[in-house]
Amino acid sequence: MNSTTRFKLSAMMFLEFFIWGAWFVTLGAFLNNNLKATNSEIGSVFSTQSWGAIIAPFIIGLIADRYFNAERILGVLHIIGAILMYQMYSAPDVSVFYPYVLAYMILFMPTLALVNSVSFNQMKDAEKEFANIRVFGTIGWIIAGLLISFAFHWDSPEGIQAGLLKSTFLMAGIASLVLGLFSFTLPATPPKVAKDEKIKVGDILGLDALKLLKDKNFAVFFISSILICIPLAFYYQNAGLFLADIKVSNPTGKMAIGQVSEALFLLAIPVFFSKYGFKKTIIVGMLAWAVRYILFAYGNAGSLSFMLIIGIALHGVCYDFFFVSGQIYTNSKAGEKFKSAAQGIITLATYGVGMLIGFKVAGLITDMYKTGDVTDWKMVWIIPAGIAAAVFLLFALLFNDKTKSEVEAKTV
Repeated sequence: MNSTTRFKLSAMMFLEFFIWGAWFVTLGAFLNNNLKATNSEIGSVFSTQSWGAIIAPFIIGLIADRYFNAERILGVLHIIGAILMYQMYSAPDVSVFYPYVLAYMILFMPTLALVNSVSFNQMKDAEKEFANIRVFGTIGWIIAGLLISFAFHWDSPEGIQAGLLKSTFLMAGIASLVLGLFSFTLPATPPKVAKDEKIKVGDILGLDALKLLKDKNFAVFFISSILICIPLAFYYQNAGLFLADIKVSNPTGKMAIGQVSEALFLLAIPVFFSKYGFKKTIIVGMLAWAVRYILFAYGNAGSLSFMLIIGIALHGVCYDFFFVSGQIYTNSKAGEKFKSAAQGIITLATYGVGMLIGFKVAGLITDMYKTGDVTDWKMVWIIPAGIAAAVFLLFALLFNDKTKSEVEAKTV
């Protein structure tokens, strides 16, 4: 890969995740303060991510893989996304906002696969080269958070009171337009499937991989993956709103610590795999969810603010040790024939079904413990901590896959 291609792919990744991080982290606080949405309505807005994840395979499988170059579809989706971002920026209430964010997420979620496709198409050894490109996505997300907190102060108490969080959509929209136009300069990534080749819905959704559920241990992992997404949804939906509500300074910038942690703990996974095996690695990830929510429940913006920072920093353990480890385990169980299908069905089950349930539950629980403008955050965090602990126990007791060859310590 030459330096020009490397630069273009790195810039693409940077902008892709800068766009997402520019508005998604502060979405809960924006909906609560600017649009006066209820927590159930906030849950519905966040669930658009899940609907996007469910619909995305059809866009990729039926359109991107058959008719058009991936980089061109990426460009068109982000240009349309920029227009939708402006509509979200201008929306006066949540009823007007919702259809725009739904349309946006249906178009944005496929771009996560498209940027990977464009990248892999230029690589001779993806295992060695991809991480060096993908890391710029994490940097993009972090930079977006730092700009919001430390450069523009949109998430300061005064900024929130003045309604400045709406500016995040304008920033994301400008970045989306830039990436949309820039995408047409990216290396050509032609369709992988002939136009006249028949594609089954089962192939697109990876339904053939459901055969793996005959394995009791994989079934336990599969169910646990869906259930752990319920407490995960509480973090995505409530963390930014929670930190802003209790007046933590520069909350968006501090939440970027989670992305730094994610990048660092990714490096620790091969070590844990080789020393402790898959089961112990993944239960550490599950247990971390319970611990972080206990820290959130009893921390505050004053003398106990360190508990909140530790809770945010645990994101790397929570996410990498469960989800990335789970992807590796799924890959080892699937075999060559079902590898892609198995990864697809796990993604559909977690980011689709699991998160959809999670956002609904998170909205209902948060509304249950909100009186007027006051939210009992301790209870809001204790409940997902309990759910995570229950999933931890379920998995620890029922999962008993000791076949070492199936969980080799390697990333894919």
